[in-house]
Amino acid sequence: MDPPGPGDQGEASQPQPQPLEWRFAQVFGERAAGEDVQEVDIISAIEFDKSGDHLATGDKGGRVVLFERTDVRDQNASWRELERQDVPVTRHPEFRYKTEFQSHEPEFDYLKSLEIEEKINKIKWCQTSNNALSLLSTNDKTIKYWKVQEKKVKRVSVMNLDTSQSLGTSTAIASTSSSKAPLPNGGCSDKFNCLNTNLSFPPGGYPSLRLPVVTSLEASPVARCRRVYAHAHDYHINSISNNSDGETFISADDLRINLWNLEINSQSFNIVDVKPTNMEDLTEVITCAEFHPIHCNTLAYSSSKGSIRLIDLRQSALCDNHSKIFEEHEAPGSRSFFTEIIASISDIKFSRDGRHILSRDYMTLKLWDLNMDSGPVSTFQVHEHLRPKLCDLYENDSIFDKFECCLSGDGLRVATGSYGNIFRVFGCTPGSMEATTLEASRNPTRRQIANPTRPTRTLTSFTRGVRRGGENQGVDANGNSLDFSTKLLHLAWHPTENSIACAAANSLYMYYA
Repeated sequence: MDPPGPGDQGEASQPQPQPLEWRFAQVFGERAAGEDVQEVDIISAIEFDKSGDHLATGDKGGRVVLFERTDVRDQNASWRELERQDVPVTRHPEFRYKTEFQSHEPEFDYLKSLEIEEKINKIKWCQTSNNALSLLSTNDKTIKYWKVQEKKVKRVSVMNLDTSQSLGTSTAIASTSSSKAPLPNGGCSDKFNCLNTNLSFPPGGYPSLRLPVVTSLEASPVARCRRVYAHAHDYHINSISNNSDGETFISADDLRINLWNLEINSQSFNIVDVKPTNMEDLTEVITCAEFHPIHCNTLAYSSSKGSIRLIDLRQSALCDNHSKIFEEHEAPGSRSFFTEIIASISDIKFSRDGRHILSRDYMTLKLWDLNMDSGPVSTFQVHEHLRPKLCDLYENDSIFDKFECCLSGDGLRVATGSYGNIFRVFGCTPGSMEATTLEASRNPTRRQIANPTRPTRTLTSFTRGVRRGGENQGVDANGNSLDFSTKLLHLAWHPTENSIACAAANSLYMYYA
């Protein structure tokens, strides 16, 4: 039996969780006022590992940077034991820089005369083994499997003679040997005087002569590329996702989804193919794909038409037919030139229990219940105040920006980014009015506005889904003050705590509640 989720109507009478009070935790790569940001330094991917003790970011320069948590304590120890040991209670999760490595390099496809960017599109953590961190990273064409392990650096020390006693002798040796022409294998050009007569050994030899000793310095992380999964996609890769079986993963481009085994990089299996026989008949493309967090045979993928398809790998080798489809039908007469563009889903995420799917299109966040395909259980307005400006957004290509979304580990809240380096957090339990606007800066609440007025409650809002957040117009109700060049596209929620990591250009900000 599935655990109850935010869409269950029986929970409406339960007390609502209090809105979270978000605080700044730390920042990495903060730029000074007026400092220019290099294109290669802009963060393009963020991902927590399953435990939440490690965080990975990728940038447009093809680099992957790893951070590790520093305030981790023994999870099995009780608070009473910790108090007895006088262990300080940390106010919030703290991370520190661990290591970085160059994951991808710029390439050139000579057959298609196409430049392949080094930009990291996605990062996914794999299962840890032998104290080694494993992750997948991908650019537009190539997926790489990396292992990061602590290696002890060894150095030869205690070389030989004491320098104070051997200084004069070593100088004599150097001057004498330099006057002779060297021969192979340590030979001497002077057959009768190979031994330097200037050297005199005291009786019993030198007491300070020692054998060299190899010492180990402190361990440092070393990243090694174990496998490269290439030449399987004709179009740009937009998603990778690990299976819960720990053995396979999928990669998706605009028209196909491939299934890989982590141990085999020479072949993959095409499981979804939406490419028509005639490309002129193409009406939609795949925008995102993700495995179910529990059931290894189930995955979901979204399309540019705003639909999410659930497929079962047990049905057939090529999953042409979906087992379920989730889509919201547009109201009659509301169609416009921008309808299909803003309906395109840029990101989907399963909830941790696998009961719900969160999707992000240009205007809204939608929460779907896998047991209810008639429509979303909740809709959160993110960019409704930009609807009058869709023409301008189309002209400057901002309407094609792909914002990511994330859910909290307990499934009670969702978050996504917006323009002006702000992100929004919504409560998704039935009846929740939580809608918080935060800015990616040291003072996240400086753009905080008053709570929206309570919307009208009707029976339809319970049966068809609750729409919230539309009254909260963000920074400016008219959208005039929004800077479309500063946008918060990438963010991730800690798997077990109320902590969010988000990227503003080249800076990584972290917040806790």
